Amino acid sequence: MKAAVVTDFTAPLEIQDLPVPDPGPTDVLVKMEVSGLCHTDIHAAHGDWPVKPSPPFVPGHEGIGRIEAVGSEVTDRAVGDRVAIAWLGYACGACRYCISGWETLCENQRNSGYSVNGSFGEYAVLPSAFATPVPEGVSSVDAGPLTCAGVTTYKAVQVAQVRPAQTVAVFGIGGLGHLAVQYARIAGGFVIAVDVSDDKLEMARRLGADHVVNAKAEDPVEAIARLGGADVALALVASAASFQQAYASLRRGGRLVCVALPAGDASLPVPIFDTVLGGKSVIGSIVGTRNDLADVFALHAAGRTQVISETRPLESVNESISDVLSGTVPARVVFEF
Repeated sequence: MKAAVVTDFTAPLEIQDLPVPDPGPTDVLVKMEVSGLCHTDIHAAHGDWPVKPSPPFVPGHEGIGRIEAVGSEVTDRAVGDRVAIAWLGYACGACRYCISGWETLCENQRNSGYSVNGSFGEYAVLPSAFATPVPEGVSSVDAGPLTCAGVTTYKAVQVAQVRPAQTVAVFGIGGLGHLAVQYARIAGGFVIAVDVSDDKLEMARRLGADHVVNAKAEDPVEAIARLGGADVALALVASAASFQQAYASLRRGGRLVCVALPAGDASLPVPIFDTVLGGKSVIGSIVGTRNDLADVFALHAAGRTQVISETRPLESVNESISDVLSGTVPARVVFEF
C-alpha cells in the first residue's frame, strides 16, 4: 500500500510502499477513502512535543474508510461499514477514567498516527470498538475533519459549559476554529472570532460569528474588553502568547479552555490574584470520546454544521504541511485516496 511515512523529525515525509497490515482477532482493516491533515500530525512529524512518537511511523487521525476485513473475534462491525479512525485509537475500558466517561484520559490509551500507525496510508488497522460508524448523511470529505477538529472543539464547548447568551471568544479561526464558532452558536453563545487573517475572519462571519477581531490590527484583549469581555475563551492557536491573550480577555467568572498544544514545553503564567478575585478558571480539554464523535456526526447529518476544506492527493503532504504552517489554508486539507 501507499503511505506517507515520517522517517526522521528533520526530514520531509516519504511516500513509501508498505505491506498492507493484518488485523488481529479484535481488529478491523480499513481501506481509506480520505484523511484530514491536522496540526497535530505536523507536530508529530516534527517531534515538537515532550512526548515524541518513534519514527518510522504513519501519521493521521482524521481517517474515513470502509472495512475490508475483520478479525476472528469481531462481532460489532462488518465488512463494508464506513468508519472513522480518530486520535483515540484505543483505551483500556476498565480504569477509573474509562468507566467514568473520560476514556480520553486513559493512561493506557493508544493514539492513531502517534503511538500507532494512522490514516496517511491506503489501509489502516484499529480495534473494532474504536472504529466509529459514520452515518450516511455525512460525506467522507466532511467526516474526516469532524473526526478530530470537530470532536475536539465540540468537547471544548462542552467542557466550558457554555450557556445561552454567554460570550465565547474563539482564538484562531482555522480547522478547529471554524467549527468551534458553530458549536458555540449551537450552545447559544454570542461568538467573537479572533484571528490575524481577514479572510478567515470573513469565513467566521459567514459561519455565524457575531463579532470579529483582527489580532494583527488591534489588541484583541482591548477589543474584547470593549465588547464586555468573554465568559469563555477557547485557545486554539499553537502559540503561548495567544493563550495569554485569551486568558486576559476573560471577564469575571470566565473560563479559559486550553486546546492547542504549542511546540516545546510551553507554559501559561496565570496571575493568582486576578484568578482568585475574578473567579476565573483555566481548563484543559483533550479531544472527545467516541460518544462525542457520534454526536458530532449527528449534528452534521442534521445540517447544523459546515466543514470548510479542500481536497488534495496524499503525494502533496509536504506541500500541504507548509501551506498549513504559513496560514494559507482556509480551514482543513483533506487527502483523498
